Amino acid sequence: PGYINLQRDSHLTSRSVEGMQQQANKVIDALFQQSRSLSKEEKLIPWLDCARSYGLSEKFVGEFLRSNNVSPTDVYVSSKWGYTYVADWNVELGEGEPHEVKDHSLENFLKQVQETSEHIGEYVKLYQVHSATFDSGILTNTKVHEALSKCREEKGWKIGLSVSGPSQDDLIREAMQIKVSGEQRLFDSVQCTYNILEQRPHDALIEAHESGMDIIIKEGLANGRTLSNPTLKELSSTLNCQPDQL
Repeated sequence: PGYINLQRDSHLTSRSVEGMQQQANKVIDALFQQSRSLSKEEKLIPWLDCARSYGLSEKFVGEFLRSNNVSPTDVYVSSKWGYTYVADWNVELGEGEPHEVKDHSLENFLKQVQETSEHIGEYVKLYQVHSATFDSGILTNTKVHEALSKCREEKGWKIGLSVSGPSQDDLIREAMQIKVSGEQRLFDSVQCTYNILEQRPHDALIEAHESGMDIIIKEGLANGRTLSNPTLKELSSTLNCQPDQL
């Protein structure tokens, strides 16, 4: 999406779909080059994280992997459903117009899981609810729970959720209790904001880990608010903005 970074034109020479695909190819190729440069002891599988609302991220990733004949065993791809990107590559929208729309309904899941399958289906290892909150209804919608469980069974994807807001710990604990047909716990992983400035989820994350859930930390550097790099500070001063805005 076009609203994330300042001075985009200085490093993105084209904002056409073709130009953005080329830029994405360079970034992903650099990731694989870095992975190949590691020793066998250090070897890590490249991880690419997408979402239905991250512009055309799934399309870009899928086209790179397929055109380069990357085996699904040589890459870890995760994605998310629940938001729809509606800005159509526009950086500025009308007042009150959103860049993305949130919808955790069954209808939207069925639509977006099909779209994800078409773009990167054979590569997906983890499919997550994007930004679960109590207000979104995802934690109490049993029809969506059943559909997620069926997705895991049929596609072999792990099922996770990312959480947002001031009550992440409560969301995690609630999600840990969700089971389908009284059997297996629904969520295999949780992605949570956790950093030196946001410590509230600590105990809930420990509980989730001890129960067998995978833990993914987002905003580990507090979106830049913990950075003190001199070059970053100098550039932010030149641009008259805070370091985290970069």
